[in-house]
Amino acid sequence: MSTSATAFKAYTEAINDGEHFIPYFLAVTPERELGKLNIGSRPARRGADDGGVKKLRAIPWVFAWTQNRLMLTTWLGFGEALGEAIRDGREDLLHEMVRDCPFFGSTLDLIEMVLAKSEPAVSAYYERLLVPSALHPVGERLRENFTATRDLILRVLGHHQLLEDNPVLRRSIEVRNPYVDPLNLLQAELLRRSRSSVDREVDDALLVTVNGLAAGLRNTG
Repeated sequence: MSTSATAFKAYTEAINDGEHFIPYFLAVTPERELGKLNIGSRPARRGADDGGVKKLRAIPWVFAWTQNRLMLTTWLGFGEALGEAIRDGREDLLHEMVRDCPFFGSTLDLIEMVLAKSEPAVSAYYERLLVPSALHPVGERLRENFTATRDLILRVLGHHQLLEDNPVLRRSIEVRNPYVDPLNLLQAELLRRSRSSVDREVDDALLVTVNGLAAGLRNTG
């Protein structure tokens, strides 16, 4: 199997688990709430809402995972592809591609940047507050996948830490996080309240956190 096929298989198998993944996604992200906030020019979904992701537009799909800081859509499947290439004895080729293939090197740089903006611990907080305990293993597997993918990216790039060769961006993220992280804590609590009662003030406050996180992370989807 080619590495691209491996990545595609890992991605699709994860999100097509309707019994576990879809309920987890709807609980741990603000995807449903985005639809009632006046922040987009088009509906979040195409046609009738079947509760899944097949009719969800690309932007809210990415945006929802960005808001809870797991950034799933950027890296899911990539670690499996890198791992397969390394197991097949192609690690030297990967290092050569990083050095000599601008497209591949830039792709890894972009994924590395998003991984640096991710905070799996924040996503775990959303999970504890919003997700039924029976679905927690889904989040645990995703966070384990995140860690494995991050480690493989570092290995292929030859880095000891994320954004090792871009200290300005790394510092920028470190400076913003103390302001962004509290917005995540507020958003998770506001999501909990919004789902338990109808309160326009809660929805208005939720919109502030959505806009604040998008501005602070500088990745909106």
